[in-house]
Amino acid sequence: MGFDLELLLHDVITVAIAFALAFPIGWERGRGRHSVGFRTLPIVAIAACGFALVVDTSSPANAEAQARVLQGVVTGIGFIGGGAIVKQRGNVKGLVTAASIWNAGAIGVAVGLSRLNIAIVLSAVNVLTLWTLAYFNIRGDEDSSED
Repeated sequence: MGFDLELLLHDVITVAIAFALAFPIGWERGRGRHSVGFRTLPIVAIAACGFALVVDTSSPANAEAQARVLQGVVTGIGFIGGGAIVKQRGNVKGLVTAASIWNAGAIGVAVGLSRLNIAIVLSAVNVLTLWTLAYFNIRGDEDSSED
């Protein structure tokens, strides 16, 4: 077990990219009165990226090991997202935030597995969806950022 400065620099840059791609989503989700996203979503992305980096560098040719790690990441992120969902007086709140948390995990995994193109698309589509579709909120909620 040695210290590799070049690998460290690569990993720091990779995790920073995952953070940067999830940050706009977290920023948008963090604007509501009951925000969850400003810090949570980038941390979910970097954690998922970390898991992907570990499995990619320790077992790059072992698809079964990668699948098990990804399954655990997806399950864990689903659990975190489930905590963002609240039912109040017959209304369900937090579904968009929960979906964004799940997407932040996918962004982190994509970056960690060197699929930057997928991560960029996921981030851009998530942010654009949050920004543009808020104007078409069918329920007419006063604060669409609470979804």
